[in-house]
Amino acid sequence: MTASDWNASLYDRKLSFVSGYGAGLLELLRPRAGETILDVGCGTGDLAARIVEAGAKVVGIDASPAMIASAQAKYPGIDFRVARAEAFALERSVDAVFSNAALHWVLDARGAARCMFGATKPGGRLVAEFGGKGNVASVAEAIEAALAELAGIDGAARRPWYFPSVGEYAALLESEGWEVLFAELYDRPTPIDGPDGLSAWLAVFAEPYFAGLSAEAADHVRAAVVSRLMPRLYDAAAVRWTVDYRRLIVAARKP
Repeated sequence: MTASDWNASLYDRKLSFVSGYGAGLLELLRPRAGETILDVGCGTGDLAARIVEAGAKVVGIDASPAMIASAQAKYPGIDFRVARAEAFALERSVDAVFSNAALHWVLDARGAARCMFGATKPGGRLVAEFGGKGNVASVAEAIEAALAELAGIDGAARRPWYFPSVGEYAALLESEGWEVLFAELYDRPTPIDGPDGLSAWLAVFAEPYFAGLSAEAADHVRAAVVSRLMPRLYDAAAVRWTVDYRRLIVAARKP
């Protein structure tokens, strides 16, 4: 959920694993018929559609107009809106808030926690999973090293993600009124198929690093990142990349 727009088509074609992993998170959410659930960072809508299949109503928000346009085209019966997680308000409170692979894009994490709390009924729940401390560390290091060497850019200053520890995020939620019921940080090495898998990942998820570079310069840096990481992350026999994901999963309740 960045200020820049996303390549929704590439996201669906090459990076659909994001929604695939989120399917397990729905078991923790346990949507029920008659509930209204807010999907924060709904992307192209696949998990929102799964929630609707359980009988609940969904309001899906995402900061990317392209993602919302794709979601609306795929699932015209669901209420999708362009909105930022840290700056939104709903007309009616919801029974639960759900978020998969989105909150690490929200650098104003406190603002997001406050907005989600304000949108939820007393007794309502929050179930979320996103990148945690150490997530994609090898990729971030490679991007930042390549930017420094090839473009003279301080890549660390451009890092677009918020990857908190369990203690950091639990304390933040509690300070905004949430009662944290469960939180866990775990390793989830994530395969991306195809020799161009990492290139697609960089084009969608790391684009803020390359802001202001010419298309040629950005391609040069991305190629250097792929070359740097290939010995560590690419399995030529399996034709697959494996990226070092670490995920933070959290469940909380509004008293």
